[in-house]
Amino acid sequence: MKFMKLGSRPDTFYTAEAVRCVSSEVCSDLIIQVKGSRYLLHKFPLLSKCLKLQQLCSESPETSQHQIIQLPDFPGGIEAFELCAKFCYGITITLSAYNIVAVRCAAEYLQMTEDVEKGNLIYKLEVFFNSCILHGWRDSIVCSQTTKAFPLWSEDLGITSRCIEAITSKVLSHPSKVSLSHSHSRRVRDDVSCNGGESQKRRPTTTKGWWAEDMAELGIDLYWRTMIAIKSGGKIPSRLIGEALQIYASRWLPNVSREGAGHKQVASDSDSDSTNEIRSKHRLLLESIVSLLPAEKGTVSCSFLLKLLKAASILGASSSSKMELARRVGLQLEEAKVKDLLIPSLSYSSDMLYDVDIVLSILEQFMLQGQSPPTSPPRSKLGFERRKSRSAENIDFELQESRRSSSASHSSKLKVAKLVDGYLQEIARDVNLPLSKFIAIAESIPDFSRPDHDDLYRAIDIYLKAHPDLNKSERKRLCRILDCKKLSVEVCMHAAQNEKLPLRVVVQVLFFEQVRAAMGGGKVTELPSNIKALLATHGIDPSRPPAPLSTTTSVQAEDQWSISGLKSPKSKLSALRMKLNEDDLNDTNVHPDGMARPSKFKAFCALPSQPKKMFRYQYSNNMEMCVGINSRSDVFFLGIPFERPNTEPLLTEEKVLQDYYKGAN
Repeated sequence: MKFMKLGSRPDTFYTAEAVRCVSSEVCSDLIIQVKGSRYLLHKFPLLSKCLKLQQLCSESPETSQHQIIQLPDFPGGIEAFELCAKFCYGITITLSAYNIVAVRCAAEYLQMTEDVEKGNLIYKLEVFFNSCILHGWRDSIVCSQTTKAFPLWSEDLGITSRCIEAITSKVLSHPSKVSLSHSHSRRVRDDVSCNGGESQKRRPTTTKGWWAEDMAELGIDLYWRTMIAIKSGGKIPSRLIGEALQIYASRWLPNVSREGAGHKQVASDSDSDSTNEIRSKHRLLLESIVSLLPAEKGTVSCSFLLKLLKAASILGASSSSKMELARRVGLQLEEAKVKDLLIPSLSYSSDMLYDVDIVLSILEQFMLQGQSPPTSPPRSKLGFERRKSRSAENIDFELQESRRSSSASHSSKLKVAKLVDGYLQEIARDVNLPLSKFIAIAESIPDFSRPDHDDLYRAIDIYLKAHPDLNKSERKRLCRILDCKKLSVEVCMHAAQNEKLPLRVVVQVLFFEQVRAAMGGGKVTELPSNIKALLATHGIDPSRPPAPLSTTTSVQAEDQWSISGLKSPKSKLSALRMKLNEDDLNDTNVHPDGMARPSKFKAFCALPSQPKKMFRYQYSNNMEMCVGINSRSDVFFLGIPFERPNTEPLLTEEKVLQDYYKGAN
């Protein structure tokens, strides 16, 4: 840390009866009041260097002994005034990056310029500031921090802008060319005096992002201006800019730290005015960080972006900031985790536990990647096309590569589908989650990205348990998103006895499992024509080997019906056929020409005797293969119970804010 000493006389200021005096053989003749404090001083040493005091003394009336001067709006307070007064008396004062801004503002207020006396205080301060303070890295940081107490004075005197320029130039320079008085690890300090004397301590090895930790100490206004200047320099990689923003957010935003706990905590019993002030401060800070995020994909982690989005939801940030974060999250959604997507909802218009709409926006942004039209031109109708020049081919290749890099790959869609199914299992416990929101989340992912529907089935089962009041049509809509042929054997066993599922889903599971078992076991060499027809309607080729998993398929809207006949293995197939006939009469679609179109599942009623027996045998076996059912009707399979609906009370806005400020995840 650099410093400067001015004056040679010893300090003779002392306090007597709440008044600051100076020891002197000459009687004092001037009383100066600075923000409630009184100084008993002498006119000659002060007026000879301060033009402001000369003017005030000439304007104020004189008393018999002391002339009183009041300075109510003095910048820097009594500390800065006392340093200026000591300089006038020739008393030794020490200046450093910690107090130079306050003394410089005070000297400007007192007009201690060269016009009053050569070598006055302002001249000496400017020399020290430009030649020493701005040349040191740590000094520039500290000096920038002190300008926060005097924003207007610092701007008018150019102190703030010069500090920002000094910091920016050092960040853009090679670390070996920077005079580091404070290392990145804060374990080495290099004290340098104003006369150029430098300690012989060995400087530590610095990294490319050596400046991020020290810059994180700046306030958001100075930090924003400095980062804008650094980004405009064009020499710092976007990845380092992103890392610096993560460090700054971890330093100042609660619940966005790397460990998951905020560095700043607020007492839960604070009054509303204080809470609103803190929220406004954090909201401004978060929106400033969002505006500084680099445009390139992958410069910050998806987890960090989602933490910012969660903080934006809690703090009530602007919709533009939320949508920008949602867009950036969508570009790298495959990196996210389920817990990061659980963003609390504080909307007064909805009682939902989590903000599902913002997740829908994220998924929409993810699916919009790579939606541009193909770059290759259509072939000529004559069967040939003119060969392009090599430069044109290079341009097309670069354009295709750029679009390919911005599009969501097949593997990323598989990861996102797994993520969405896990997210559905979490939000399904919310009793206030509308069915339309659940279905919209599930259908936001293309069908090919789900190689199996086991996780989706678990989410549907959790939703059915948490919403027992769903009617028949609503359960139909819910199960319409399920593709039964993508269910594993274990999940099929659970679905076969799930009373909350529509009956047709259960029928499909059992029927196609029976067909698969019959074809795989060699008991039936040739399937009957009616079964072949039914399989063909669902896109299954009977001549091909069956899939290793279940081969059930999803059903259409008109083919859904509720469960009422499979409550025990003793159910008769005749009752099942009767129920099928009744629902087929109700669900029959009529064409405009008046001809009725029977349901696809009427073919099921014409099954021969042997498949019927096999069907009943397979269904009975499936019912007995379940691992167990406890007294609460919670089904266990593979040793893992299906989770029951969460009955914990919904989060209130006060509770979310308290957890947020306490650093809770």
